[in-house]
Amino acid sequence: MANPPFLIVAIDGGAASGKSSSARLLADRFDLLHVDTGSFYRHITAELLRRGVPSSDLKALQAALAAMQFSTQIEGRSARMLIDGQPAGDEIRSEEVNGHVSHYAAIPEVRQKLLGYQRGLADVARQHRLRGLVMEGRDIGSVIFPDAGCRFFLHADPLERAKRRAAEGRQDSIAERDRLDTSRKTSPLKCPSGAIDIDSTHLTLAQVVEQMSAIIATKLAPA
Repeated sequence: MANPPFLIVAIDGGAASGKSSSARLLADRFDLLHVDTGSFYRHITAELLRRGVPSSDLKALQAALAAMQFSTQIEGRSARMLIDGQPAGDEIRSEEVNGHVSHYAAIPEVRQKLLGYQRGLADVARQHRLRGLVMEGRDIGSVIFPDAGCRFFLHADPLERAKRRAAEGRQDSIAERDRLDTSRKTSPLKCPSGAIDIDSTHLTLAQVVEQMSAIIATKLAPA
């Protein structure tokens, strides 16, 4: 009997486009490891801010990054990144981190530091005998896993996304983060060639997940 397929699902999109909610539900439905790469950048941002390392001081930033050690803690079906053995706290969702994360994420050295770690999470999923992983972010289908079995790109009207953030009780500079994420030179936010583009503006979360699920199910079906 052939081994069941191991599937990597890449979900890209801007802030409040529905990536995280969709990815969590898909992970539960298909027994996949859920990886929220946005939380990684937030964790690094919070740590650099704590250490007083501004995004403009490249030398200090390089030294701080070189000293950081990444490891992984699995909670249910979610991968949580630890920096020097410590998990992220609530501060990664603070207004301060919101205002700085896109600036740090635009720095090539930050993205390079995370590249190998993120790709290595596929092996973590295999070690935990999961059927695959669903990774969400802004460059997953274009840079991290360009050969992923399923690649999705979620987008929605900026006003709708701002309403979603407000409904969550959170503030986020949607337009400014979009500008920074799409205009950076290294791994800009864009719909990868060949990815399935889903406009979630007028769709419920359940409808988005059902569209994705129909495609994922065919990929996981035994040959």
